Amino acid sequence: MQQSESGGGAATSEVQLNEQPNALIACKVCEELFSAPQLKEQFEALFCAFDPDTSFQFFRSFRRVRINFTNALAAAEARVKLHKSDFNGKEMRLYFAQSVHIGSPRLEPPKPEKQFLISPPASPPVGWAQSQDAMPVLNYDLLCAVSKLGPGEQYELHTGTTNTPSVIVHVCEDDSSEDEEETAETGKRDRPKIIQTRRPDYVPSVNQ
Repeated sequence: MQQSESGGGAATSEVQLNEQPNALIACKVCEELFSAPQLKEQFEALFCAFDPDTSFQFFRSFRRVRINFTNALAAAEARVKLHKSDFNGKEMRLYFAQSVHIGSPRLEPPKPEKQFLISPPASPPVGWAQSQDAMPVLNYDLLCAVSKLGPGEQYELHTGTTNTPSVIVHVCEDDSSEDEEETAETGKRDRPKIIQTRRPDYVPSVNQ
């Protein structure tokens, strides 16, 4: 049981160690580091003591240096011993470089999660059927009441109360019958007179 427990603990430590990044980022380094070869050799020697195969990437515009180790253990040891240490009169800060793993090297389109916003849809849903228009409803009682209305008469639709007014329909008089009688007597219908617009009064202009 003890051997199995010790073996399991070693495997767990190896898995955790492999998950750690094997690179460090040195932030806000002195600007002389990018131009002075001697300072650059001294800077590289600090990290090569933990791993001889360490490689460096200098980013002058950001004042940062990326230190790439061959294993995560060397990177962790260098970070513990050199973080916030003095280099050329300035405090050096070291952080682990976070690597981003992308499943595909090519940019994939976004997932179609909001295609329901497209209107109209490309095709009707399953089971959809065109609805039939309902037949028009004829209210014969209303037609009968309208036919009984005579011109010039009043019809009370709703009797007024103390809280509500009464509703009365006033039917307009029909002038077509009078026009037909005049046309039958004279044989022709008088044309309407066109009233012309009056011209404004003449005002003489003043010569200066």
